Amino acid sequence: MQLESFNSQLLDFLSASPTPFHAVDNMVATLVKNGFEPLSEADAWSLEPGGRYFLTRNGSSLIAFVVGRSTDIAAGIRMVGAHTDSPTLMVKPKPEKVQDYFQLGVEVYGGALLNPWFDRDLSLAGRVVYRDTNRDTLDKCLVNFARPVACIPSLAIHLDREANKTRSVNPQTDILPILFNNRDESESDFRKLLAEQVSIQHGIANGIEVLEYEMCLYDTHAPAIVGLYDDFIASARLDNLLSCFSGLQALLDVNSEHTCVLICTDHEEVGSASACGAQGPMLATTLERLFPVAETRSRVIAQSLLISADNAHGIHPNYSDRHDANHAPVLNQGLVLKVNHNQRYATSSLTGGRFRQWCDEEKVPLQTFVTRTDLACGSTIGPITAAEVGVPTLDVGVPTFAMHSIRELAGTRDAHCLVRVMTACFNHLGALNV
Repeated sequence: MQLESFNSQLLDFLSASPTPFHAVDNMVATLVKNGFEPLSEADAWSLEPGGRYFLTRNGSSLIAFVVGRSTDIAAGIRMVGAHTDSPTLMVKPKPEKVQDYFQLGVEVYGGALLNPWFDRDLSLAGRVVYRDTNRDTLDKCLVNFARPVACIPSLAIHLDREANKTRSVNPQTDILPILFNNRDESESDFRKLLAEQVSIQHGIANGIEVLEYEMCLYDTHAPAIVGLYDDFIASARLDNLLSCFSGLQALLDVNSEHTCVLICTDHEEVGSASACGAQGPMLATTLERLFPVAETRSRVIAQSLLISADNAHGIHPNYSDRHDANHAPVLNQGLVLKVNHNQRYATSSLTGGRFRQWCDEEKVPLQTFVTRTDLACGSTIGPITAAEVGVPTLDVGVPTFAMHSIRELAGTRDAHCLVRVMTACFNHLGALNV
């Protein structure tokens, strides 16, 4: 796929995926369009060599794979992993704050950068579980208000003269979004507002009772190519939907010789410890069903390779002192190999060397990120998956500014490079490990 077409499709995917549920739903639609068959974890599987399959869990995690035609155990499995979630503001179960305005109580999900949430045109999206009172049935659906319905106004500088020096954000009291001026009590029930949206969006007659929901706020400002020479992508959720989209595009181009797997799991931003997170059993049980014989599975995993793809910190020109000068990635100067000897990243010399070889073959520049020794290092699904499954792993990503902000910035050329190297991994015909 050419660079401009790739970036256009990436922007469309980001715009259409305000939540992990929507991201997985969009990936499923692409997979089905390209001949992948859905599997249910509750059913028996009958997998064919060359077959293309996918499964989902919780509606927010996805595994898609191509069963290789080769029976060579020594070839291993080619895997790419990413995560579907991003830091955001989640609506609380009983969120109504009603005085002069109707506001919602929110919970901060993940390590969100809170200041950029102020003065934005916000909408609501997520998943709703409801009862159809006409038929007395329980069902679920995705909801997206898809227009600005809320805002979190800043406190004026006149009321806080030291704001530019000392203002901090209290997540309990300072970031409650405003939806409307207070009206009568019938309009001050969030579940009723959701029920109305379900009816409108899905064409369901009256009689909807919302029982539970997972709803979050998001910025309605569309993703865009920015910069005087179109050097950058500005968008919410680049971390890490950019990697999910890249892995998906690479999987669509596999040659089917060897088994290739794409893993996109939820809850990375809060530690991955869930049934649908990287620390959960989803990947392990899928591999068990791909290779039912334990000894064969262990031999295959030992000769496999996982690319854990998650955005990397680009060196910020206004804060260059926050980086190790020898390991400071620049946007649009290639991919980033992440290294941390305390195992916050899973890269070893063996796995990193193989990835560098693929970059050389694809003529993709490769940079290296090591956090300053006096700063704490973040982590990814890489070390978690490596520990849970035992697969040799490396951590890579595209350099990014403003990670965990409501709007992040990446280079227009880097994600396309990531797809090229992921595709090289999937279609590599020799042994994976050194």
